[in-house]
Amino acid sequence: MTRQERFKHIIEYFEEHMPVAETELEYTTPFELLVAVILSAQCTDKRVNMVTPKLFKHFPSAESLATAKVEEIYDLIKSISYPNNKAKHLSSMAKMLSFQFGGEVPSEREELMKLPGVGRKTANVIASVVFDKPAMAVDTHVFRLSNRLGLTTNSKTPLQTEETLVKYIPAHLIPKAHHWLILHGRYVCLARKPKCEECGLTPYCRYYATQQRKGE
Repeated sequence: MTRQERFKHIIEYFEEHMPVAETELEYTTPFELLVAVILSAQCTDKRVNMVTPKLFKHFPSAESLATAKVEEIYDLIKSISYPNNKAKHLSSMAKMLSFQFGGEVPSEREELMKLPGVGRKTANVIASVVFDKPAMAVDTHVFRLSNRLGLTTNSKTPLQTEETLVKYIPAHLIPKAHHWLILHGRYVCLARKPKCEECGLTPYCRYYATQQRKGE
């Protein structure tokens, strides 16, 4: 099976079985999603969704968050992983967003990456989810699945994975494909023990084929 064929079959499967694929982070504005994505680094969406309602009630905008003390932010997010660093990032991000961007979340990845706490992955999430741009955010699930399925070959970095996925996935599907891979990785293709018996992608999966050859 060629890589093009593998991509074609996997995309067709997801289009049929997961026609709606969206972020599980809860938000109502681009600013709220930006905050939630920053908080979600090395933390579950479920935990983030438990914390953000109170945070957004206190600080519903970049302008209001920019006036908050780091200690105030910390108190509201302390059950999240790495709360000290994230509180500082949110404070600095809100200040820059308020003073340099008029409180509006920018749509371009390069502009987003100027914000404290916003790396390439976070910028790609915002660009794709909020602005429907063909930006592929590569988190641990996307990185793992791309290698396991055989969409990438010996990809060593998230950027290598991103470049391959963007090359082979049609641009209009990239925002949705990001969530296809995340959700499949979160609920089916688990890191330690993938649920191959429940997976509809086994006919196209390089990992599954390798396991079958081993007799496992």
